[in-house]
Amino acid sequence: MERKLAAILAADVVGYSRLIGADEAGTLALLRALLTDVVEPTMARHRGRIVKLMGDGVLAEFASAVDAVVAAVEIQEALPERSAHLPEERRMALRVGVNLGDVVVDDGDLFGDGVNIAARLQEVASTGGVAISDDVYRQLRGKLDLPFQDGGERSLKNIAEPVRIWTWTPIGGQTIAAVAAPATPTDKPSIAVLPFENMSGEAEQEFFADGMTEDIITGLSRFRSLFVIPRNSTISYKGRSPDPKTIARELGVRYVLEGSVRRGGNRIRVTGQLIDAEAGGHLWSERFDAELTDIFKVQDDVTDAIVTAIAPEIDKSERGRAERKPPDSLDAWSLYQRGLIEYHATTKESMEAAIQLFDRVNELDPNFAPGFAMAADARVRLYAYFVNADERTIDLAVEKSRHSVALDPHDPICHLADARVNSHLGRHEIAISRAEEGVRLNPSSSMTHHSLGFVLGRAGRPEEAFPHIEQAVRLGPRDIFLPGYLGFGAAMLFLLERYEEAAAWGQRSINNVNPRPPNFAFLVASLTLLDRPREANAVVADMRARSGFKTIRDVEVFLDRNPVVNERAGTLITDALRKAGLPE
Repeated sequence: MERKLAAILAADVVGYSRLIGADEAGTLALLRALLTDVVEPTMARHRGRIVKLMGDGVLAEFASAVDAVVAAVEIQEALPERSAHLPEERRMALRVGVNLGDVVVDDGDLFGDGVNIAARLQEVASTGGVAISDDVYRQLRGKLDLPFQDGGERSLKNIAEPVRIWTWTPIGGQTIAAVAAPATPTDKPSIAVLPFENMSGEAEQEFFADGMTEDIITGLSRFRSLFVIPRNSTISYKGRSPDPKTIARELGVRYVLEGSVRRGGNRIRVTGQLIDAEAGGHLWSERFDAELTDIFKVQDDVTDAIVTAIAPEIDKSERGRAERKPPDSLDAWSLYQRGLIEYHATTKESMEAAIQLFDRVNELDPNFAPGFAMAADARVRLYAYFVNADERTIDLAVEKSRHSVALDPHDPICHLADARVNSHLGRHEIAISRAEEGVRLNPSSSMTHHSLGFVLGRAGRPEEAFPHIEQAVRLGPRDIFLPGYLGFGAAMLFLLERYEEAAAWGQRSINNVNPRPPNFAFLVASLTLLDRPREANAVVADMRARSGFKTIRDVEVFLDRNPVVNERAGTLITDALRKAGLPE
């Protein structure tokens, strides 16, 4: 027989038999809605577990008495609004009791005096109120300042000893939002997507707004670097307009996404804005207008646009946040973000610094899979781009990429790192399979599409590769890795002998901050084949000043280590660079 100490919450509908007698179907529907929209998400948000539903009652357990009381009061505060549209005699109210005591565990169910006392406390609570035992009240001191009234010692049915009780009622009482301890945020960036507001005044548009909210949550959840609050925890904010900072404190998140839907005739307008609730201010806002020829396609298109727009904005914000942290307060997540900054700079020194930072992440948090993935990927880039890179770096890259996938086989970043490693080892079919799995896990990510295009290109399949690179650019127009996407796209276009397009893509790639060294080489080759020597000469000068390619030998080593191009294309590139003035 297993025993444990737990905080037990018991709740029961007031006057349930009367409500059922008056309108059985309506009462059952309302009860299901309240359980789904209010009770269950509130308990989940405060780490509670529903043990069982008993007709008109609920029994739940919490590890913390404070969490149990906060959940109880939040539920009681939310319920009146949820049935306010009904006549007074049809409205639903609860009584809630909370006890802290020893319970017996049997196949997931709970028994014993700890449970029995909670049930009896529920019976003596006022309508819409909460009754707690003295043991629970002692746990609240110094943590919550709710106005519980001393109810004295009471004899409860079938309980041997009198129990001292304390009661809370919503009438004139202080709200839980003013006194509850904030939820503890995770190290990862966290976001709450609030229910999108239906501004049309048309009830039939409510499903569209709700569908938008749910689809955005689903889309963002594919980004494993984000902690996304589930919909059952944010639905309680529907129809309310709380301050984003209040929401962030209550849910323990750093970012809040809010939006609205408005229909006019056969057109619909969706707006969204991303708020940094910790620092204050808007990170992103956009408006989407569409014709309602196919409402589900509109919903899908707008959802994709919002998801792919805000994920990079959060990444950018997190990197800035990491840069502002003093060195002695850097946790694994902050070190990881600093590693990404160095990785993005694409110099030999920055790539070595990135490797050191990612290795420190591995030491600090040996279960953080993306840290191992990026430690592998940075080593591959160091070896690929820089002549003096130690060849042993690939051995370590193999070890770390495999370990990352073993740690989290559902994180696309891990599959993408392993794809790059296998691609550099010439294991092209394995690499393509890994990259395809990354796209399957997160089709909304620009990085997953670029990685699939990258390994297809290295496998000598530029015609298949280029559409994925195009998709990466569409999905990530403000992505930190955009120069790499554009540069590799230029390379694929060059191999397909589409030199005008290759030159345009190549020029865009070097106009960005921190262009990759190969971007210059493919641009020079394209310009030379287009008979534009003055432009080619200028790009060579820029390449020598801004990249690791200083000589023809540097480019030849890169081409040897990165068999993206065939022998003919390689000769075209080196001949063009010589013609444009790059020394041997």
